[in-house]
Amino acid sequence: MTAVLEAHDLAAGYGSTVVVRDLNLTVSPGEVVALLGPNGAGKTTTLMTLAGAQAPLRGEVRVDGVATTAPLHRRARSGLGLVTETRSVLMTLTVAQNLAVAKVSKDRALDLFPELREHLNRRVGDLSGGQQQMLALARTLARGPRVLLADELSLGLAPMVVDRLLGAVRSAADAGVAVLLVEQHVRKVLAVADRVLVMQRGRIEMSGTADEIGSQLVAVQQRYLS
Repeated sequence: MTAVLEAHDLAAGYGSTVVVRDLNLTVSPGEVVALLGPNGAGKTTTLMTLAGAQAPLRGEVRVDGVATTAPLHRRARSGLGLVTETRSVLMTLTVAQNLAVAKVSKDRALDLFPELREHLNRRVGDLSGGQQQMLALARTLARGPRVLLADELSLGLAPMVVDRLLGAVRSAADAGVAVLLVEQHVRKVLAVADRVLVMQRGRIEMSGTADEIGSQLVAVQQRYLS
């Protein structure tokens, strides 16, 4: 299957500081690729460069096989969805207003997360962190993206909420979305991922199927994730 999103010999960072080196990856429709690594490994830098939020230092990003330097807003119009750990929602607006501003179907968003229905008229800043992240993910998935990049969806959230978020991501992939997911909950992400990339000090040091990585998880955690 042809990859929707690719990185070829990508280097990324800030100014003259190189954070990510020699990155090669592909993400195809219908699969969840998990990007794991310790704090500071370069995972968020990778996502933001693939999304077009920052320019690569070297190498290239390809969408549908074509190299692109388009900024984030143009990639978003072409079917890229990005959910960050900072919860991309408008805190002073209600849930319903957030959906309206994002120009997404309220019914579609509530199909994804029925839990939000009773909070439609509540100010988002008054919701729990889990509800805010559900809204952020609903706003993105309800647009029908071709590619989803998600950074630490579970940060600071209860396990039950994490399961709901990751379940929605898996369902999106099953419907044909290509997903690249950065996540700290290793065991939970292995349950929804197809492939896993393990990053350390800005490089991919290990890769395999979720089953392959899961079968040696203790060694992987000790060597790469601690």
